[in-house]
Amino acid sequence: MVIVSDTSPISNLFRIGRLELLQLVYGKVVVPEAVMRELLELEKRGIDLTPITQANWIEIIPVKDHEMVISFQQKMIDEGESEAIVLAIELQAEYLLIDERLGRAVAESAGIKVVGLLGTLREAKQLGIIPEIKPILDEMRTVARFRISETLYRLILTEAGEADN
Repeated sequence: MVIVSDTSPISNLFRIGRLELLQLVYGKVVVPEAVMRELLELEKRGIDLTPITQANWIEIIPVKDHEMVISFQQKMIDEGESEAIVLAIELQAEYLLIDERLGRAVAESAGIKVVGLLGTLREAKQLGIIPEIKPILDEMRTVARFRISETLYRLILTEAGEADN
């Protein structure tokens, strides 16, 4: 199974110290070079990225079709998202991990199956990797500043059977 990731799922889980969830749910995760460059920007803020840079389950693969990357960027998708979408197409990925609404829409219109952090957390709970979604989701909101509407937050917790927690 090939899973390609955009920056957001990796950086948000990294910020709360739960990066391993991606490996536990998906095994290996592939990122394009632009996503790794975006992640490395965190080092400029004094953040130690060793858990990311030394993760043997994160593989960096360059995209081949740079014209397609540019065409996606013209749709107001940033470089990391554009490369992630193109790489998912090139590798015929099972899923693209992406959270941004516009990027998801563009990827889906290109025939790519997408999943975001919320779907990843739901899968982690179903697999028994985590007992609850709420504590992780709360930490992502407060520590990583992960943006989620209150309506979606409540829906995810209800679907996970955690609405009263």
